[in-house]
Amino acid sequence: QGRPFQLTPDPRFYYSSRTHKKAMAYLTYGLNQGEGFIIVTGDIGTGKTTLVRHLFDTLDRNEFVAAMIVSTQLSAEDLLRSVVAAFGLDAQAEDKGQLLARLEKYLREQYAMGRRALLVVDEAQNLSNAALEEMRMLSNFQEGDKALIQSFLVGQPEFRERIFAAPELEQLRQRVIATHHLEPMEQEELALYIEHRLKLVGWDNDPCFTAEAVEKIFAHCQGVPRRLNTLCSRVLLYGALEEIHDIDGETIEAVIADMSNDQRPVHATSSARPMSTPVNRQNDATVPLEGRSESKKVKEMDDRLDKLEGMMKSQDETLQKLTSIMAQLAGGGSKGDGE
Repeated sequence: QGRPFQLTPDPRFYYSSRTHKKAMAYLTYGLNQGEGFIIVTGDIGTGKTTLVRHLFDTLDRNEFVAAMIVSTQLSAEDLLRSVVAAFGLDAQAEDKGQLLARLEKYLREQYAMGRRALLVVDEAQNLSNAALEEMRMLSNFQEGDKALIQSFLVGQPEFRERIFAAPELEQLRQRVIATHHLEPMEQEELALYIEHRLKLVGWDNDPCFTAEAVEKIFAHCQGVPRRLNTLCSRVLLYGALEEIHDIDGETIEAVIADMSNDQRPVHATSSARPMSTPVNRQNDATVPLEGRSESKKVKEMDDRLDKLEGMMKSQDETLQKLTSIMAQLAGGGSKGDGE
């Protein structure tokens, strides 16, 4: 009923692995503190954005007003404009002072209504030190002894290293109340991760992944969610083309080999014959065996794709017929009720 291993971050597919569960504990702790900065880092593809979006889904909208920006190489003032816009305010102003006044007014209004402001900055490693200092200044907005805004900074490992190494960020460091680094999943979690995603899209245990297949997947991906999703997507495509119901270690190795071929450089070749030369089928006998083998592989793949497209078309037609029948039944039922 959907794509279980899509690469686009989707909080619906959030899986609470050990490292993600610990990260959520730190984020929840930060929310309870109601002040300061929480820093979450992780290597590329470890699920940082999915984690943050899952957090957003768990927030009580009567208690929190949350905004998220994805950082690029922003100047301090451009960052401020992005923050203002993320909270739904007009980011056009003649100077920085107007932007700050507009944001402060909004934060105080939210506080008066009993709502706390949360700002999440994704890809925080792209922020300059000047932009980070601007964020620290925003944390100075207070109502009595209560902070009006709290910030979570999410980025790659080098961001954490820079925060704790740059002398000019000392004041920001003093306001960091917790940090967590997302690790890859452990091998024993992988089977549950695969099953979790499959079940969310209506999986009925077909196809199934053998224990050997799970081991091969982990060995190749080392527990990194994005790499896992990329490989498993190709595995399902391969399984559909080959009509495989039990995905084993041999299947995984075949897909990994196929993906490795995708990365090889392709050299342009021409199969066109001169227009003046007639096509002579007898000349095909002079084609090298290697060339005929590649041609055969291409034809087999085309045949498989045609078969898959035919299956999908057949399923669409079946669904349309079922929809039509259900509509007729519903219409008949309504008519009978009316009589």
